[in-house]
Amino acid sequence: MKKRIGILTYRGKNGFYEQGFLRRLVREGKLMGAEVFVFSPQDVNAASRMIKGFTPGADGWKSSWYAWPDIVIDRYRYYPIAKHKNYLPFRTKNLFRYANSRFANKFRVHQVLMQEEELQRWLPETRLYKRDVLADMLKRHGIVYVKPTNGSGGRSILRVERRGKVYLLRGRTKKQGRKHAVLPTLSALTAEIERWTKREKFGQEQFFLQQGLDLTLLPGRTVDARLLIQKDGSGKWRLTGVGMRLGSKQSSTSNLHGGGTALPAGRFLAYRFGVQEAERILCECRELALKTVEAIEKHFGSMMEFGFDLGIDANGRVWIIEINPKPGRDIFRKLGQWDRYLHAVRRPLEYALHLVSDERIASHTG
Repeated sequence: MKKRIGILTYRGKNGFYEQGFLRRLVREGKLMGAEVFVFSPQDVNAASRMIKGFTPGADGWKSSWYAWPDIVIDRYRYYPIAKHKNYLPFRTKNLFRYANSRFANKFRVHQVLMQEEELQRWLPETRLYKRDVLADMLKRHGIVYVKPTNGSGGRSILRVERRGKVYLLRGRTKKQGRKHAVLPTLSALTAEIERWTKREKFGQEQFFLQQGLDLTLLPGRTVDARLLIQKDGSGKWRLTGVGMRLGSKQSSTSNLHGGGTALPAGRFLAYRFGVQEAERILCECRELALKTVEAIEKHFGSMMEFGFDLGIDANGRVWIIEINPKPGRDIFRKLGQWDRYLHAVRRPLEYALHLVSDERIASHTG
């Protein structure tokens, strides 16, 4: 009998988010001999244990009724929160066996990782937003980022720089609009930031401050690394790949959705730091990813994959900027690394099938 995998995601009036990726998941699952369908919370009939699932067809998505899945991959990216108020109550019901546990917001994750002594060297200073904290961090670091606890794709992030007697403010709204301002005083700056956070936040969302890093490895451009680490078909963590993201001119972030460009990691780092230093940096990136996912699972339960946004400063020091439990993988497609992209798509399915197989073996031998 085919193993049945459900993909939990958001479906609204305009259909699914990230439709291209979902289509590939369903197609690759079919090639692997599994029955894979996509669904949202409103498609579940718990009383009859049936789900209205969707699969891609020639003319869009077609729906059918499916029996309860053997396992569910939670791909629900609930941003903006205002549209997804039903997700968390649904997820906490534990109606299914999930391949990935629930995660926490960015600030909570930072607090957890700071408890691990061996990870602290990779973590920039991060504190909840307060006026006096902003003033203190700007005095010490010169650059500070203002970030929402549940943001994604570089949205609603402000870069604040103290330059002489003025403050430069740059960022992107939740609708990808650009923000630029020069503020003459700290009080003018805090007033502008507080207007921004009030307008940009969803519900009771908080904003936090993160130490700014010198990531201008090329003049006038922000550069960071995206690392994807995933569990494979045997349940082992594997580094799928690393790519560099080059932000557009005058952008506060390097996100590809915000106009960034993908670059091969090894080649770029060798160009900037030399071959030997580039190899050291990439080895450190792998080390921190493996140690971090181990710490995360200790606190949050079994996970499946993570995208790490890593800063590499002008001195070659590596920093953890953000960790995403439901990462994109377009960077490999944009780099033309099709084998790696296919691995990135297939590994969640392989891991989900591994979990189902392990459960069935245990039930027969227990």
